[in-house]
Amino acid sequence: MLAFNTLDEVPQSVLDNIKEKLNQLVSKEPEVSIVIPVWNEELNIVKALSTLVQAKTNVPFEIIVVNNNSTDRTQQVLDSLNVTSYLEKAQGIGPARQLGQVNAKGKYILMADADCFYPTGWVENMTRILRKKNVACVYGRHSFLGTKKNSRWQFFMYERLRDMLVEFRHIKRPYLNSLGMSMGYVKEYGLNAGFIDHNNAWGEDGRFCFELMRYGKVNMLRGFKNRVWTTTRTLDKEGSFVRSLIVRVLLELTRFTGYFTKMKPHDTKSSKNPPSFLFRFKFFKSYKETHKY
Repeated sequence: MLAFNTLDEVPQSVLDNIKEKLNQLVSKEPEVSIVIPVWNEELNIVKALSTLVQAKTNVPFEIIVVNNNSTDRTQQVLDSLNVTSYLEKAQGIGPARQLGQVNAKGKYILMADADCFYPTGWVENMTRILRKKNVACVYGRHSFLGTKKNSRWQFFMYERLRDMLVEFRHIKRPYLNSLGMSMGYVKEYGLNAGFIDHNNAWGEDGRFCFELMRYGKVNMLRGFKNRVWTTTRTLDKEGSFVRSLIVRVLLELTRFTGYFTKMKPHDTKSSKNPPSFLFRFKFFKSYKETHKY
């Protein structure tokens, strides 16, 4: 699937295979609901589904895709693959995820993204943690796919440094590590917490995880084989890999002392992310605009 750059390049036989496996795997009485929000993801959603249908698990699950006003052929693809889908007219990933969880049948919900590739044990291992007593939420880690511009070894070194920070933040502020591409939770708690209902392009997953901490523990799914693989489009928007790395390192240094304490309860629906003095400088403005920080 990585070889295809446009939807038109995908052979019909590949689409038929995905549809057949979906019909075999998707349960009418799921324990787990995989919810994927999409906005103009006609090719990416095919790639993501091609990996999810390879899941090796005994967990009965369903897949729900929420179309957030796509203007390309995303809905056409979903209909052709017989994927359960809903249309969310309120623009924003928060409203899209909210609609998905409201319509989910499973006891547990796994959040996924269209531009990601999921390992065969992802569903099984995420669910295994969610079944544990007093666990409200679980999140996994991710790695970047290598590109012509940046090889895997560059991302590998970056990810090793990031993983050390992730372990540290997990102690007091695990919600800072939780990303919508690989996150699961108990549906009952999720409905109580609710997603933000406006278009906040960055941080809705962390805010949601923070709310879930009221109901139980937040656990981390470790192990390289459980990593979700994702594209570099977010990094690409920020410019070069070196630029992205510098920005992240400096930002973490300005926030580091806060990681030693727990964040006090607050209204995550209306609160804003704390500004960094670094955003006063031109070098960091593109990062701020990209993430609407």
